[in-house]
Amino acid sequence: METTLLSTTSPLALSTALHILQQGKLIAFPTDTIYGLAAQISDSTAIDRLYSAKERSPVKAIAVLIGDLSQLDLVAASVPEAARRLAERFWPGALTLVVPRRPDLPANLSPDLSIGIRMPDHGFARNLLRAAGPLATTSANLSGGPNPRDAQEVLAQLEGRVELVIDGGPTTGGVPSTVVGCMGPELIIFRQGAISADQIFFAK
Repeated sequence: METTLLSTTSPLALSTALHILQQGKLIAFPTDTIYGLAAQISDSTAIDRLYSAKERSPVKAIAVLIGDLSQLDLVAASVPEAARRLAERFWPGALTLVVPRRPDLPANLSPDLSIGIRMPDHGFARNLLRAAGPLATTSANLSGGPNPRDAQEVLAQLEGRVELVIDGGPTTGGVPSTVVGCMGPELIIFRQGAISADQIFFAK
């Protein structure tokens, strides 16, 4: 497979990305933290390809990125009040909220009844997500490999495994999002990332 590289400034970048996603193929693009690898959220075959491209274990869930709050209910079956407060405080930004997932989402997106959702603070990424809808997205690297902060780091690991890489230059963050479980009465920090535990528990 040949991997196409386009800049975020190219007039073809957004339309090409949408076309590739609609064909059930994969794209990589910049976010505010690291580069992400994405597939259509409704396409179970494309999600399988995402796991395969990364050599990722299928027992590990794939998070979903959204472009604005109106898309939250397309992914979440319900949103606890604590999760809504955190979203209002930290979105767009480096926070992934784990909430109950809609039962009509593909089973291979998550091995249980939860789903991680994030809204990136990145102009191109949010424009893409508004146009494409929520996307199944994970880091654009081989499992266990370094988190990619620019397009060349994506290509070093995934060239020939992904149809399109959108080059937006180096990401400003470089640290993955903080992942917070909101499934029960108590918040659980599953992964410490760009937002500290103190910030999370102060904001809740």
